[in-house]
Amino acid sequence: MGEFIRLDAATGTSISAWHATPRQPARAGLVVLQEIFGVNAHIRGVADRLALPGYEVVAPALFDRVAPDTELGYGPEDLKRGIELKGQVPDDEALTYVAAAVDRLRARHGAAFPVGVVGFCWGGSLAYLAAAKLAIDAAVSYYGGQVPKYLDEGIKPVRPLLVHLGGRDGHIPAGPTADKLRVTAPGAEIYVHPQAGHGFNCEARPDYRPEEARYAMEVTLRFLDRRLSGPRRPPI
Repeated sequence: MGEFIRLDAATGTSISAWHATPRQPARAGLVVLQEIFGVNAHIRGVADRLALPGYEVVAPALFDRVAPDTELGYGPEDLKRGIELKGQVPDDEALTYVAAAVDRLRARHGAAFPVGVVGFCWGGSLAYLAAAKLAIDAAVSYYGGQVPKYLDEGIKPVRPLLVHLGGRDGHIPAGPTADKLRVTAPGAEIYVHPQAGHGFNCEARPDYRPEEARYAMEVTLRFLDRRLSGPRRPPI
């Protein structure tokens, strides 16, 4: 089980973060990025599970500047509140918190410590941006709603990237998005899960698909094992 810690971002803002440590010496670090529902039980559970195979995990609370300790459910009012809060945290600001989590992990283990990012929904979009803009070693994006927009803007990842899309996602056109990714990010690994909708990895959502969630996590862990097995990549 993890615990909450504090992170100091380059902007001077201090935020909370869920910190999960493995029982054995950490093989690499992971930054887990929340949906628009905060660092809730689902995100903390993902972080704790990723610590089991040996990753040290930090999940920054991206809403802390505007609404500390936000933890939402998945009902209509929660969705409305999450969208409102997301609108108050620009992407560039959110990335400073991602960078702070990366820095925290490397401060604990040394500059050569490999660190990856795994994000869901809003966090999936930020994971894509992190692969384009931050000195990380790999990124995994689950159903990032803004990825099509970033592709249209020509934002290209320069770090190894794995993207999970739901074939029945009503928010993200999986086929066209995958096609654009193959052009804009030809090195990316792309998995379209045909029967999955938006949020298929989250056990608290109506679109939860346990078989697809298990398979996607197996793919994710294999990807991370390959990409985070050596010293970190040089800065961008």
